[in-house]
Amino acid sequence: MKILLVGEYSGLHNTLKEALIELGHEVTLMGTQDGFKKFPVDLDYGPVISSSKIASPFVRLLYKVTRVNLTSIERALRFYVLLPKAKNHDIVQLINENSIKTAPALEKILLKRLFKNNHSIFLLSCGTDYISLKYAFDKKFRYSILTPFFKNPDLSSYYRFILAKLKPNNYRLHSFIFENIKGVIASDMDYHIPLIGHKKYLGLIPNPINLKSIRYTSMEVGDKIIIFHGINKSNYIKKGNDLFEEALKTIKNKFPERVEVISTYDLPYTDYLKSYNKCHILLDQVYAYDQGYNALFAMARGKVVFTGAEKEWLETYHLKEDAVAINALPDPKKIAEKLEWLITNPKKIEEISKNARKFIEKEHDYLNIGKKYLEVWSKSI
Repeated sequence: MKILLVGEYSGLHNTLKEALIELGHEVTLMGTQDGFKKFPVDLDYGPVISSSKIASPFVRLLYKVTRVNLTSIERALRFYVLLPKAKNHDIVQLINENSIKTAPALEKILLKRLFKNNHSIFLLSCGTDYISLKYAFDKKFRYSILTPFFKNPDLSSYYRFILAKLKPNNYRLHSFIFENIKGVIASDMDYHIPLIGHKKYLGLIPNPINLKSIRYTSMEVGDKIIIFHGINKSNYIKKGNDLFEEALKTIKNKFPERVEVISTYDLPYTDYLKSYNKCHILLDQVYAYDQGYNALFAMARGKVVFTGAEKEWLETYHLKEDAVAINALPDPKKIAEKLEWLITNPKKIEEISKNARKFIEKEHDYLNIGKKYLEVWSKSI
C-alpha cells in the first residue's frame, strides 16, 4: 500500500514508518520535526523564516500585540505548497487533530484538499485532542494534565493553548475530521479511556518501538544510584516536573552520599537519549495513566522509569504494580517514598530493569505494531 503519515509526535510516526517499510509498503512522512526534538520527515512544513533568530523577536512581539501568529501561517503555506506531493495514497493517517499545527480554520481548508486527493483517512488520538481534553476538563480522570490548573486557576495563561482546544473553532475542526475519517486509533490509555464507546473508535494500538536501535544494558548498582530528570520547559507544569523536583530535594537531603541527580533542559531528542546513558532511574512524567515515548525508550534500555502506570494500564497488560515501571502519582511525598524504596532495595532496580525490557519486547515491538495498524486499516477501508 501507499501510505501517508501526517504530523509527528515524539517519534511515533517515524517508528511506524520504519515498520511499514520493512513490511513492504511505500510510506511518506509529512510533518514538522516536532520542535526542538528534530525528528526527520520526508515532506517538511515546519517554519523556517518565522523561527529564524532574526525574525523570532518580531514574530513574538506581533503575536503579543495583535494575536497574529506568523509561525502558524507559515506552516499552513508550506503545507499548501507540499499538497501536490501528497496525492493518491491508499491510507492517510493524521497524528492528531492539529497535525498541521496551524489555525483551526486554515487547518480545515488544507485538510479538505488533502482528503479530496487521497483515499481512506484515519486519525490517531495522540496529544491534546478534543475528546480526551474534554474528558479531562470534565474531571472524569482521577488526575490529568489539567490537575495543576484546577488547583491553581492563576495558571490559566500557561494553559491557554490547551484550553483553546475546547473553543468552538477547534470543536468545528474536530467535527469535520470525524465526519471524514474511517476511524480513530488511540496510542495509549490516556486517549483510549475517553474514546471507549465512540462509534468511530477502532481501538488501542500501543506505541511502536524499534528495539534494533535500542541497546539494553544490564543494570549494575554501585556506590551511587543515578537519577535522571530531563525537563522540557514548555511542559514543566503539565509533566509534573515541579513535583519531581520537590521529591528530589527530599531524597538529596536524606541520601547525599548515595544519590547523584542529573537534570537537563530542552535537549534535542538524540542528545536527550545520550544524556541519561548512565542513570539507573529516570523521572518521566506524573499526570498520565500510560507511558509516552520518553518512558518507553528508557524502559527498553533497562531504566527504572517513574511515569504513568495506573491500574487501568496494569489490568490491560496483566501486570503487577511496580513490575516494569513506577507509577508517578501527583504527590511529591509519595514519589520520594518510591525513590527511597528503590535506593534502599537496589536489587529491585535490577529486577525492574530486566522486566521493563521484556515488556517492551512483548507489547511494543515495532513490526508487531505495524501489523496491527495494517490489520485495523484493512478492516476499515
